[in-house]
Amino acid sequence: MTTDNNVYSLEKPENPLEKLLKQGAQQLLAQAIEAELQQLLTKYEDQTVNGVKRVVRNGYQPERDLQTGLGDIAVKIPKVRDRAKEGVKFNSSLVPPYLKKAKSVEELIPWLYLRGISTGDMQPALSSLLGDNAKGLSASTVSRLKSTWEDEFLTWSKRDLSKRRYVYVWADGVYSKVRMGNKLCLLVMIGVDEQGRKELLAVVDGERESELSWKEVLNQLKSQGLNKAPELAIGDGALGFWNAVTKVWPTTRQQRCWVHKIANVLNKVPKSMQPKIKAHLQDIWMAESEDSALKAYDLFSKNYEVKYPKAVKCLTKDKDEMLAFYQFPAEHWSHIRTSNPIESMFATIRLRTHKTKGCGSRNTTLSMVFKLAQAAECKWRRLRGFKLLADVITGVKFKDGIRINEEILTEHQELSVHLI
Repeated sequence: MTTDNNVYSLEKPENPLEKLLKQGAQQLLAQAIEAELQQLLTKYEDQTVNGVKRVVRNGYQPERDLQTGLGDIAVKIPKVRDRAKEGVKFNSSLVPPYLKKAKSVEELIPWLYLRGISTGDMQPALSSLLGDNAKGLSASTVSRLKSTWEDEFLTWSKRDLSKRRYVYVWADGVYSKVRMGNKLCLLVMIGVDEQGRKELLAVVDGERESELSWKEVLNQLKSQGLNKAPELAIGDGALGFWNAVTKVWPTTRQQRCWVHKIANVLNKVPKSMQPKIKAHLQDIWMAESEDSALKAYDLFSKNYEVKYPKAVKCLTKDKDEMLAFYQFPAEHWSHIRTSNPIESMFATIRLRTHKTKGCGSRNTTLSMVFKLAQAAECKWRRLRGFKLLADVITGVKFKDGIRINEEILTEHQELSVHLI
């Protein structure tokens, strides 16, 4: 408030030029989405149900903001109705449901490429999202960027790891139709170092999840200087990976992923029983101690062995590997019980891409996936309780998530208090 009793806003006034650019970008984006919708409607234009068009417009999804180089841009995605009820839906290739940010061209270009946007169409797509920030991004510029990223990937895949020490590793095979003629199997590995920092270790295309393919990945890491085997490996039940680990890293303990195990068990019981079965499975992997988990295992077997023997066999066949996490610090349990670090990293790639006309080369596909993974890596959080990793490395024993020497000390203290 000033001496003339007038109140002045302290907020920075909006730049008219920036406002105009945002409005232009918003209009271009809306036009591009509308063009995509019309392509879908045209595809089903000749199909009818009871004399009326099969696929028609059906309003809009709730409006949301997309973060761009020009600031937040409001986006409204149209919806369609499939009268044949065969699951036809409209998903924009430019702004799918899970895209919230478009802050960096470095992150956006590989994402658009993997979604099927060709090199020639890249500049118009980026202009819709980034406005002036996309100026100068011609098809040749995008091609040069792709070539640079291929070189970066090749250099990264041969980097020196001799001075690195990884305590835990997560491994998974990610299947995805990414601009290739056939399904691409990406063998992915993430490690956590002594300071609790998660790091992408390997992205390799393999022949399914075979032992030979995984053995090549592990041997490649050893050739890069990774001579100290991790203390624990986490993955699903794919035998190829575990057979390779046994031969290349014989001292590494094994932890099966509970998310994959639960899904496999539920697939072997009727849908009506799945909620109840899932609750019993939670009693096992959420138990406070290994003894409690084993009791829950036995109870599950007694309750369902007669009616669902395949489900019980699936659960109990690798019991020791499912409960290995109890021999590590309790602070790490939420990280090492599942292979979620990989699942979450590939959420925007795995099973969300569609086969497109024309096939990308092997190196191009791998480098694009590498750039997306590299962008995700910047947002990973440090392992909770990372200071306890030093104890894991030096061989300190843990029981039910607690140091064994601390457990004994606590028992002695309780006994002393009782005697007093």
